[in-house]
Amino acid sequence: MTQSYLEAVAASKGALAVTVVVPAKDEAENLPILLDEIEAALQGRRFEVIVIDDGSSDGTDIVLQDYAATHDWLRPVRHEKSCGQSCAVRTGLLNARGDVVATIDGDGENNPAYIPALLDALDAAGPAVALAAGQRLGRKASLAKRYASKFANKLRGAILRDNTRDSGCGLKALRREVFLQLPYFDSWHRFLPALVIREGYGVTHIDVQDRQRRHGTSKYGIFDRALVGVLDLFGVWWLRRRRKKIPDVRPLT
Repeated sequence: MTQSYLEAVAASKGALAVTVVVPAKDEAENLPILLDEIEAALQGRRFEVIVIDDGSSDGTDIVLQDYAATHDWLRPVRHEKSCGQSCAVRTGLLNARGDVVATIDGDGENNPAYIPALLDALDAAGPAVALAAGQRLGRKASLAKRYASKFANKLRGAILRDNTRDSGCGLKALRREVFLQLPYFDSWHRFLPALVIREGYGVTHIDVQDRQRRHGTSKYGIFDRALVGVLDLFGVWWLRRRRKKIPDVRPLT
């Protein structure tokens, strides 16, 4: 029997170095291109990719099954009903085998070529830093969305003081053991820098160029998440207020 990619890694090199988690809803046309780009970006590294089909109705599940048949590093997972981006990221995290989990949006607007830079920045920063976060330059969204995003980021930064210009960028790399410690709630993926800081770890940033999606339309509007976003913001502020002391732990033997 031919040994699979994942079996070969487990037998020869131990745990995977990185798991790339890709939340996707109705991205059947974009995903094959994106997956090819991820493979090219991570050549020479140990990796796997988990794509979470979040209740798509455009045949995304079939596209992923066909792609996985010829690429052993792909592990597609499906939500039978759409649960949202945060839930999809969490599903990927809970199934990840890598020491580091990198996230990237499934619409192709994030360029996978930046994933190695995120991984290198996280490695260079050392164990006291748990998150390398992308911050977008040259946003390709509509003018209204750009202004709304800028306002939301300024408000978040003023309240949470997370030293992050753009927390909504899908490109991130986190140490899996820390990622699993973070409190989960819907929209949690937009507050990862503040939640990582809450656990006593640092955050490093790299600038990434935004790009246009090739196919389809955005699944997110401006006003459909505004009120929820404000409530989440104050919820995260409360969580940080309730975690003021991070213990220093040392073994007794």
